[in-house]
Amino acid sequence: MKKLPIFAFLISGVSSLVAADRPNILFCISDDQSYRHTGVNGDPVIKTPAFDRVANEGLRFTHAFCDAPTCGPSRSAILTGQPIWRLEEAANIWSTLPAKFATYTEELQKVGYKVGTTGKSWGPGRLEPGGRTENPAGPAYTGRTLEPPFEAIRDTDYAGNFEDFIAQLNDGESFCFWLGTSEPHRAYEDGAGIATGKDPAKVRVPPIFPDNDLVRSDILDYLVEVEHFDGMVERAIKSLEKRGILDNTIVVVTSDHGMPFPRGKATVYDDGSRVPLAIRWPNGIKYPGRSVDDPVNLSDLAPTFLKAAGVRVPQMMTGRSLMKLFASPQPANWDAAYIGFERHSGARAGGKGYPCRAIRTENYMYIYNFEPSRWPAGSPDPAVCNRLIPFGEYDSSPTKTYMIEHQYDHGVAELAHLAFGKRSAEELYVLKNDPHQMRNVAGLKGFESIQADLRKRLFAHLERTQDPRVNGGPIEWDYYPHYGRHANKNWKVDERP
Repeated sequence: MKKLPIFAFLISGVSSLVAADRPNILFCISDDQSYRHTGVNGDPVIKTPAFDRVANEGLRFTHAFCDAPTCGPSRSAILTGQPIWRLEEAANIWSTLPAKFATYTEELQKVGYKVGTTGKSWGPGRLEPGGRTENPAGPAYTGRTLEPPFEAIRDTDYAGNFEDFIAQLNDGESFCFWLGTSEPHRAYEDGAGIATGKDPAKVRVPPIFPDNDLVRSDILDYLVEVEHFDGMVERAIKSLEKRGILDNTIVVVTSDHGMPFPRGKATVYDDGSRVPLAIRWPNGIKYPGRSVDDPVNLSDLAPTFLKAAGVRVPQMMTGRSLMKLFASPQPANWDAAYIGFERHSGARAGGKGYPCRAIRTENYMYIYNFEPSRWPAGSPDPAVCNRLIPFGEYDSSPTKTYMIEHQYDHGVAELAHLAFGKRSAEELYVLKNDPHQMRNVAGLKGFESIQADLRKRLFAHLERTQDPRVNGGPIEWDYYPHYGRHANKNWKVDERP
């Protein structure tokens, strides 16, 4: 009996040592930022010293993809480590995240991590219908504000709120913090980019948009807000540096999906689904300063965080841990990322979505549209849209307005059709010659075997991960409640048949 206290002491000492060695996690996520728009990823205008530092001192992922190009579903996938088709209501924006789905934050809390968030975390939606009382990203820190540089930028001092969070840590206490900005989500202050001295002539206009002064200025305004996010990340990193805990902190910088422009956000194409991702962790990443070309999904982060902390990964999490990529410069030989989409803004009568699934490999993107008769960008009739705007899946913007007003003009008509027109049931793009996925070669001679192979691989993955659209389970996404505000008072979700 006298040996028990000694045994207990030894166990306690081991537990304390393990806890002390666990990495902290600072997860930084912007709202609506495409892959190309960081300095290290090649944009000639933007200044992103924080992202560039994390990439240069850690890993830069060149083929990272969100699980869904819409805020709430993408964030649900990140938290749960699962694709959206496994998450029931959480596959829709303005929905809920059922409590039965484990999150990495909850699992870390169970082993003593202090968890917190600031700014935009999980959402938008309602927690209560899913059986939750607290945002799954953690308790919110909201005390600090600042004078924003432009009217459309929130006055939240995200980095200041993180500073308040870490000031409350006990000695040796591990933490997991979600720093989520609302930037660069629209709206923007018109002319902000030019006002900061940015040169419109240096903007790289994606070929999916008309190239004119209006569009270039719109892109500059967007880049200003990306820089605001990056500045917050830079300050947060300095706070860790000041306390001497930066090197044992996993710093992740990414975005929930692509830019809020036509054919970006709310589409599975690269401009909507390919996101910047950089991870720094000197105590855990070998051979830092390298690029990782393996395709990854943001849902891979949840099992990564848990494995890094020595915590058992719940069986329901189907994401792949990135620890293998941390440990070796050799490719993991992962051959594809997978993306899904259901209902976004309520841009069709009866609350109908635009269900599609995509497989993205190094050389190809293949998309299967389950309801090709529906308008992918939302109905052109604003009267049936929850937001009372045409093509309501896309946020209102100067670029969108120009493309609608000039949709029959030479030089714009083809781009407008790509952005707003209906699509084939199957889409196939050869990325070497078509990086923005503008020429659908599905059904064309010479591509039959590639199309069939990618279709087979996609549907095998969906079956393996139990997608109801493939496995024959109940398909409820068109009928789940929409918990957001309804600008259109006549808009409502159809009842289940």
